[in-house]
Amino acid sequence: MPRHYLDHASTSPIRPAAVEAMLPWLRGDFPGDPGRVHTEGRMARVAIEEGREQVAALLGARPREVVFTSGATEAINAAVWGSAERNPGQAMVYADVEHSAVRDASSRHRTRVLPVDSTGRIDVAALDELDPADVALVHCQWGNHEVGTLQPLEQVLAWCRAHGVLSHVDAAQAAGRVPIAFGGLGADLLTVSGHKFGGPPGIGALLVRRGLRLDPLVVGGEQERARRAGFENVPAIVGFGAAAAAVDVLQECERSLALSERLLESLERIDGVHSYSPSDRSQRLPHIACFGVDGVEAEPVLLGLDQAGIAAHSGSACSSESLEPSPVLAAMGVDADHSLRISVGWNTTDEDVDAVIEALPRVVDQLRSLR
Repeated sequence: MPRHYLDHASTSPIRPAAVEAMLPWLRGDFPGDPGRVHTEGRMARVAIEEGREQVAALLGARPREVVFTSGATEAINAAVWGSAERNPGQAMVYADVEHSAVRDASSRHRTRVLPVDSTGRIDVAALDELDPADVALVHCQWGNHEVGTLQPLEQVLAWCRAHGVLSHVDAAQAAGRVPIAFGGLGADLLTVSGHKFGGPPGIGALLVRRGLRLDPLVVGGEQERARRAGFENVPAIVGFGAAAAAVDVLQECERSLALSERLLESLERIDGVHSYSPSDRSQRLPHIACFGVDGVEAEPVLLGLDQAGIAAHSGSACSSESLEPSPVLAAMGVDADHSLRISVGWNTTDEDVDAVIEALPRVVDQLRSLR
């Protein structure tokens, strides 16, 4: 039975260009320490800086603004740590729809939580209730990782700039899927992860606005211009850069939107199935379709789809690493125990989407017949 992988929002298969770029470094063809002056070291340094330029180009940033990390989780923790050290005792501001990396890193400090509407969109007006002098950092994800809702970035970042407050954008789901221009965004910090759009796992980046200085989270060396210590993961950086260079953002965005829209339109014809993702394509990320299925728990639906060769995800407690339902869906006021998320990616085909459209009604009917 062919497999149909539709969980790209969790992780996306590595792109062939990234694999090819990494192979010589994984084989040990170039063994040098990039901090050394010998030929091998200089070759490694050149490879790192080429990867930095490729990632910067994808994100519309200056290469010097890119700090390589082990992934978005470390990058987020570094953003929180540095902001807390810069503004001791002040609050971290976020909404419950943010990724757990943002919520957990922030919860080590004083916090203020912003409300959201039924689509998971931040209530910008709530910012005016904050005392800017008591805010260390405002988090605002580019788009939600479960339902795809795009956040009012422009308004949130404008408030931060007007009040001299640091801002952080979690762009892990957006990078490689929508155009990003960090230089014109107005954010202080932005975080991404390579494996979300077809790069290797174990590599990400923290973008730090030019002129901003934050204390590093990881110390013990002068790597990354003393912004993140530790021996550089040269193969992963090379693969990250190659994946960034291989992305055709506009083409892949339009393709993903067409696939996810066809999926949502077809599934909403099933009795008792309703979308949690915004219906307006301009208000959501292109690759995520989240919906509720009345009358059946998420786990048996996922198992039924898996038996049909389809990999999907749910916000249900029984199908995640956590023992709690998704705080994202809870903040939206919807039922996480009956939710499914289908997410497409760079190598998703029409046949993959056809498989879900064909299998889901059958799986749901079978489960409902057992009640």
